[in-house]
Amino acid sequence: MQQGTARTDGYEPAIDDLVWDTVARRVGQVMGHVGVHWQLRSAEGGREWEAGAEGLRPATPSERLTFGVTQANARSTGGLL
Repeated sequence: MQQGTARTDGYEPAIDDLVWDTVARRVGQVMGHVGVHWQLRSAEGGREWEAGAEGLRPATPSERLTFGVTQANARSTGGLL
């Protein structure tokens, strides 16, 4: 994690982690970060979006399952992945 991105609660997303973006209100896979901005990708693939570190939390087991099912459905129907 680069300087200036530490959170007071100690949570630091790692590449490939699944996180809940509290601002966008959706789950994303961590693709990388620059400073305090994290790049996330949806289960369907496509363009990444940026989120601030303060708005991220680890995805719950239910959110992780939903993400995996959505990914599998996108693959089976020729989605963007």
